[in-house]
Amino acid sequence: MTHQPHSGTTGPATDFNPIQIRDAVRRLLEAEELPAIVQAGHPVLRQLAAPYDGQLDDVELAALIDRMRDAMHAAPGVGLAAPQLGIPLQLAVVEDKYEIDPASATVRHREPLDFFALVNPTYRPLGAETAAFYEGCLSVQGYQAVVARPRNVELSYSTPAGAPVEEWFSGWQARIVQHETDHLHGTLYLDRAELRSLASNAEHSARWASPDVEDARRSLGFLL
Repeated sequence: MTHQPHSGTTGPATDFNPIQIRDAVRRLLEAEELPAIVQAGHPVLRQLAAPYDGQLDDVELAALIDRMRDAMHAAPGVGLAAPQLGIPLQLAVVEDKYEIDPASATVRHREPLDFFALVNPTYRPLGAETAAFYEGCLSVQGYQAVVARPRNVELSYSTPAGAPVEEWFSGWQARIVQHETDHLHGTLYLDRAELRSLASNAEHSARWASPDVEDARRSLGFLL
């Protein structure tokens, strides 16, 4: 069984038709500057994106992926979904090569993740084990909250060339691919978050930047 957003949180399917999607992509590619990242409150983030089924030619798809990668790096972030650039298409990119504190990396099981693009992804938990950590989003600027997610998942997706892939991810890599896949179904991380943990970036840095969330759990009064 593939994992879908919580009951009641999946939005309506996008009303963009293939021509509108292609035109939106072409406008994005023709712009000289990188596109702005869409923020929470925009309908595109709450809609089920259209499955990719050839709305773009190969050159356009490759160019869109390159532009998404550039926007992700500029943000900076470790993942970006097409709806975050206003394109309601089931496409996302991920990459995590940032240097972080070794203690945090160990606690969070965070290892480098090479760049790749996910087309029409779904995931399913592998086992019942979960992990809870603070998580942020480029489309919810300025805030972070604790999210409990499956520690291990199987991701099913297609490559941009159309090859089907099934791959297992664990730790922080699993968190990244879940977060980006959720975007394509109209789900934000806040839908899965413990809202009593919600913190501004400044408060998170000042108080809750330890590798685990135990201090925040006790002080803010949330249960996991």
